[in-house]
Amino acid sequence: MAEGLIVPALVLAMVGWLVPRGLSLVFPEGVRPLMILAFVATLVMLALGTGFFFLLYVLQGVPIGVLFDEGIVPAMAHFLRLGLISALLWGPIMVLSLSGLPKFWVTEKW
Repeated sequence: MAEGLIVPALVLAMVGWLVPRGLSLVFPEGVRPLMILAFVATLVMLALGTGFFFLLYVLQGVPIGVLFDEGIVPAMAHFLRLGLISALLWGPIMVLSLSGLPKFWVTEKW
């Protein structure tokens, strides 16, 4: 039971830390780019969380056909809701990761 809760939570938290760090390699330095990076990182994490829960369902043996029995829209809404709920796990970690990025700036000052 602990593996079913702790491991996915740790994976989401770790990815929540790594996504902003990875995106910071692509985005320029500065306050405005940092805000855009935060928005893009949130969208990426929402997509990753949604896909992560879909993958967890499939790995636990739920047939894909059963997931989409009621249609694509209700199934996607369900997984999107789970992705939004997962923001409780990765959101604070992502904010901490974002707040540490300015200390690595070379040309801009915070």
